[in-house]
Amino acid sequence: MEFNELKDFLDFKVDQYNRPNFITNDPISIPHQYIKKQDIEIAAFFAAILAWGQRKTIINKCNELFLRMDNQPYQFMLNHSDTDLKGLLGFKHRTFNDTDLLYFVSFFKHHYSQSNSLETAFLPQQTINPNYLPQISKADVELSSSACMLTEFSIDDFTAEKALNHFRSYFFSLDDFPRRTIKHVSSPLQKSTCKRLNMFLRWMVRKDKCGVDFGIWNTIPTSELICPCDVHVDRVARKLGLINRKQTDWQTAVELTARLKEFDINDPVKYDFALFGLGVEEKF
Repeated sequence: MEFNELKDFLDFKVDQYNRPNFITNDPISIPHQYIKKQDIEIAAFFAAILAWGQRKTIINKCNELFLRMDNQPYQFMLNHSDTDLKGLLGFKHRTFNDTDLLYFVSFFKHHYSQSNSLETAFLPQQTINPNYLPQISKADVELSSSACMLTEFSIDDFTAEKALNHFRSYFFSLDDFPRRTIKHVSSPLQKSTCKRLNMFLRWMVRKDKCGVDFGIWNTIPTSELICPCDVHVDRVARKLGLINRKQTDWQTAVELTARLKEFDINDPVKYDFALFGLGVEEKF
C-alpha cells in the first residue's frame, strides 16, 4: 500500500476496534471493574503480566485472583494479614505461581506505602540501591548497574527504555525477591519486546474519549510509548511492511513504533488497536 492508503486503512481499523465493545473480551476488562485509581493500576498490572494464552482464560484467572483479595486489591496490598496471604496460596497461571504472587504483593505494599500512584515507579528519579544488581545479573543477560542508576531525572529526558529498565530494577529492589520471579518482569536490557509492560503503559497513559484506555497518568508522554509487540501485532506489521528487522526483540518494537509515528507522531500506539484487531479478530 502507498503511505496515504495504509494510513487511512489503519486509522479506519483503530476507529473500528478502539470502542467500548472491545473491552468485554480483552484483559483490559479486569481494571475496568474498578473505580479507585490504585485499584485500576493494580488490576491492570496483573492483567497485563498474566496476559499469556487465550484471552478468556486470562480474564478468568484474573477474576479468580482478585476474588481472593475480596475485589479490593489496593486495600489488600496495604492492609493484608498473614491469614489473608494464605488465601493466595495455590494460585497459578502458566508459570506464574503463588511464590511470584506473594513477592508482587510485597512490592505493591512497599511502593504504595510511599507513593499514591504506580506511575512514579516508572520515573527514574532516584538512585537505585546497587546491592541487589549482581544477584539479578547472574540470572539475566547483561544487566548493568550503570543502566539502572539514574540520579537525576527530567520528564524531557523520558524514554520508555529508561522507564522500563528503571522499573525492573526498582521492582526487584526488595531484599527477599525470589530468583524465579525475575522472568515475569522484563526490560529492554534483556532485549525483550516488553509487550506486557508496554501494554500496561498504554492502558494507563493514553487519553481519548473512546472509553478503552484509562489515561489516568499525567506525567509520561503518550508520544514516548512503545507499541506492544506480540505475535499477532508482529505478524500483521510484517505483512504490512512496517517491520524489516528479522528477529523480534526490543529493537523490533522500537522500529515498529517509529514507523507508526509517521502516521501519528503524538499517539503512535493507538495503532496497536488496528494491528491487534487485524491479527486476532480478522486473522489478517
